[in-house]
Amino acid sequence: MKSKKNIFHLIFKMTFILALAMITLNCQGNSQKGQAAEKILLWNGKDFTGWYAFSKDSTLKLEDVWSVQDGVIHCLGNPFGYLCTEKVYANYRLHVEWRWAAEASNSGIFLHKQDPDTLWPPCIECQLKAGDAGSVGGLGGSDFNERVDKSKKFIPRKTESSEKPAGEWNMADITCKDATIEVIINGVLQNSITGVSITSGKICLQSEGKPIQFRNITLEKL
Repeated sequence: MKSKKNIFHLIFKMTFILALAMITLNCQGNSQKGQAAEKILLWNGKDFTGWYAFSKDSTLKLEDVWSVQDGVIHCLGNPFGYLCTEKVYANYRLHVEWRWAAEASNSGIFLHKQDPDTLWPPCIECQLKAGDAGSVGGLGGSDFNERVDKSKKFIPRKTESSEKPAGEWNMADITCKDATIEVIINGVLQNSITGVSITSGKICLQSEGKPIQFRNITLEKL
């Protein structure tokens, strides 16, 4: 009799463990589905819905500097300014692809950009300058722990350049989580900063010198 009770308890215990495991796997699956659903097209690939332009020359319109052709954003590079999201974002993974149309020059990605619009607004810049992509700087009074020498706005990338030559597409994958930012250029970790003084804001693409192109701009909320 005792043996039968032990078998019954063993079967009940195994059934309970199996049911619990199935519930856990189902919850994890739903969680992963929820995370995937949070990924959005920050740029729709067709027009500038959800974006606006700021230029050093206030007489210019967005289309005087920025245009769309075959799913690619074309920026003339002059005058200086930026293309900016209308919405504010925090805690996300940002993916941006860029290339130089002909001659490598200067540009950047503004993170946590604050209002009002100025040429160098408070923000954290991920440098896209040729040969220096992945350097990170604090503009407009913004700061972070790794910027020990306050006489310099930028800290250098961690390793040798991982950029591709003019005409080839590059990828910037940037994770902003609370007061930290991690920058990966073409699969190589180029910077990681902590204690960022601003943790939310708009996202901008710079016009800063020569023609540059952007595409496949996505954002995954964390």
